[in-house]
Amino acid sequence: MNDQRYSPRGFNVLPPVVKNLLIINGLFFLAQLTTKQVFQIDLVDYLGMHYFGSEKFNPAQLVTYMFLHGSPTHIIFNMFALWMFGNTLENVWGGKRFLVYYMITGIGAALIHMLVLWIDISGMQADITRVMMEPGPDAFAAFVNEHFSSYMPQLSSFIAEWSANPGNTSYINDASRYMNELAVIQMDIPTVGASGAVFGILLAFGMMFPNALIYLYFFIPIKAKWFVIAYGAMELYLGFANNAGDNVAHFAHLGGMIFGFFLIKYWNSRINRFKSWD
Repeated sequence: MNDQRYSPRGFNVLPPVVKNLLIINGLFFLAQLTTKQVFQIDLVDYLGMHYFGSEKFNPAQLVTYMFLHGSPTHIIFNMFALWMFGNTLENVWGGKRFLVYYMITGIGAALIHMLVLWIDISGMQADITRVMMEPGPDAFAAFVNEHFSSYMPQLSSFIAEWSANPGNTSYINDASRYMNELAVIQMDIPTVGASGAVFGILLAFGMMFPNALIYLYFFIPIKAKWFVIAYGAMELYLGFANNAGDNVAHFAHLGGMIFGFFLIKYWNSRINRFKSWD
């Protein structure tokens, strides 16, 4: 896409939608800290996005999750990126279109993340069924290593006891209970953050101003189009790598970019169609 020019006359460094999004996110983060410390209520448990198969899931979480954050670093990074790239987009698009874009990419990121969770959890449930068809300590250990390796130290003694007494059927019932409890834990893990919408904003900036320079670490210049491509490729790699201990929703980030790409293409096709009628 060619660079879209805008006049600096009337350019607002902190346009109203970006300003209010910064305020709302800040207030939500303060509410998270306050309710947890004062009332022992974890807002993430109620407003963070849960898998649709979880008892904790509520459709409103597809929106509310993007106003919560997991740490001060998390919110600072997201809000800085929202201001850095969002102010230009809002000045070009106007507040209404920018807000629509922000919300659609945020919700789109949640839907893509939900789809990836469904694939993972469906595979995990299929593996539970396979283990229970031919139960044994080795099959159970392989399941834990595949899906919940961090829990292996806690379950190692159980596996050792089962291996020493393979004929004891009570271990089969315990194994079934453990696997289902682990599946519930996986479904109940909440996702929070504005990152999906922020990645959508980053994608839009790269599409609209591909040759604009972005300074990595405030020092290394790189064109926006290459920055977006590199960041997207990194998120794709990390999403498939699924490294142990990585609790970042990489596919949600990609989901924000995907929805943003198609939304911009749709808007541009409408503009071109109207121009062809002139």
